[in-house]
Amino acid sequence: MSHTVVTGAAESRLSLSRHIYSTVRERIILGQYRQGSRLPEKRIGEELDVSRVPLREAVPLLERDGFVHSYPRRGAVVARWDAKAIDDLFDARLSLEVGAARYAARQVSRGGSMDALNVALKEAQRMVEDGDAYAIARSSTAFHEAVVETSTNDLMVRLMQTISGRITWLFYLTSGLPAEEAFHDHVLLRDAIASGNDRVAESVAYAHIERDRQPTFEAMREQLGEG
Repeated sequence: MSHTVVTGAAESRLSLSRHIYSTVRERIILGQYRQGSRLPEKRIGEELDVSRVPLREAVPLLERDGFVHSYPRRGAVVARWDAKAIDDLFDARLSLEVGAARYAARQVSRGGSMDALNVALKEAQRMVEDGDAYAIARSSTAFHEAVVETSTNDLMVRLMQTISGRITWLFYLTSGLPAEEAFHDHVLLRDAIASGNDRVAESVAYAHIERDRQPTFEAMREQLGEG
């Protein structure tokens, strides 16, 4: 068998694993697989018409991004949100996104492109107007990804990719929070970055993320067993 054939087969299997990952991740976010429940690998395989091999290759990707935990003899279990998980995500976002906003403003002050941010903001506005909770969650995450992309820091972009799924998940779980307020904050952040003032962009990014922490806990109270 030629190297080309082997490589093509490997790439095809990797592509299938990523498709499985994306599908299962979406189902977890939408609550089709409940938090704390065992991931139904056999049923997933039957529904997606895939073998156990690519499915099991997708599990480490889901675990890496915080959607499942793997246990010996038990398999993969859907991750649960608790107070620490929420705090951890907010703290990680502050550490990553605030700096990214600062660097994004610096890039813009040197002639860097605002295209990604403007496109993401326009899409977020459209989703808020449409009112679909999952679409709003995804477009809100995409805006934050665009902030990091505008920084042009490749490592920050890769780090953001590892937490963006959980950001979408938490946004969806707290979709009862006013989407219009979040969108207004996004406009302010876009404008701060467009100004090229890195300190203003940093301050606006921090305020936007931190402002949502307590309302998120309140919205999640019932799921955290405090309702």
